[in-house]
Amino acid sequence: MIINPVIPVWLMGIICVIFLLLKRKGIFPYIRQIVAIMLLFVINLRVMIPDDSITYTNKEIDTHVIFVVDNTLSMIAQDYNGNDERLKGAKADCNYIMDKLNGAKFSVVTFDNIARVLSPFSNDRQFVENAIESIAPLGNLYAKGSSLNLWHDPALEQLKIADEKDNGDVVLFFISDGENNTSENLGSFDDLAKYIDNGAVLGYGSKEGGIMEVDRWGDGNLETIKDPKDFESAGISQIDEDNLKKIAKDMGVNYINMNAAKKDSLDTVIDEVLKNANSSDDLDETTGYKDIYYIFVIPFLLLVILEFIDFKRKR
Repeated sequence: MIINPVIPVWLMGIICVIFLLLKRKGIFPYIRQIVAIMLLFVINLRVMIPDDSITYTNKEIDTHVIFVVDNTLSMIAQDYNGNDERLKGAKADCNYIMDKLNGAKFSVVTFDNIARVLSPFSNDRQFVENAIESIAPLGNLYAKGSSLNLWHDPALEQLKIADEKDNGDVVLFFISDGENNTSENLGSFDDLAKYIDNGAVLGYGSKEGGIMEVDRWGDGNLETIKDPKDFESAGISQIDEDNLKKIAKDMGVNYINMNAAKKDSLDTVIDEVLKNANSSDDLDETTGYKDIYYIFVIPFLLLVILEFIDFKRKR
């Protein structure tokens, strides 16, 4: 059994404690409240169990790959390869890289208001895929702006872990639109270079920019985020290639604009990685996992319906 939380466990724990402190009147309503909060906590964990019907065959290669994924709000701007979301394109490109480098060990680092290691190094393909698929920006009510400095420390930690293995190349893909709209100046990433054998900075977005739409109330209706300067016109997010090129230069890797490059330049990097990789002759068949969170959603929804009926009755 594995878990793949949508919201970090520590943050969800705080939210649940706050809900518990909002104590309902009456013993039975409070018991229902406790059960609902427990179910909500379990649903967020995204518990997954092994499923023999899902198998993956991996041929191990002695390569460690780190994805550093920008998870800030601007990554939902709709100007990737036309009108697609940047983050949607980034996820697809991560899966493409994993297809090409099948058998490598992958790690995922994300950053928004904070930076975190979403997945330590693993050659469990589905686990890493699920980690990447779970990436979703914070809502605009909670987002504090984009700082491109946040990911440095957790990425350095992962690089050192890979370097200590002392076998094969260490590859880092930094995935971002380059926006740095906090008061912090862009820091230096020179100290990462000595741990990186290959990789690239992958840029998403366009100079014209794109709008950002969010499901603010969770009802399926998308609202366009407004420009904070006037709160009337649509907010536009634009790629900042100067920042991305500086990060690439600091780390000693190439910068690739993923709107313009399609896959050619990325394939060149991947081919270089494969050329330096050594593969084992043993094929490792891994059992996949399936989600079971929906089992807990049903009683949670029943409790919500019961609360609604109780509320209407008392009114």
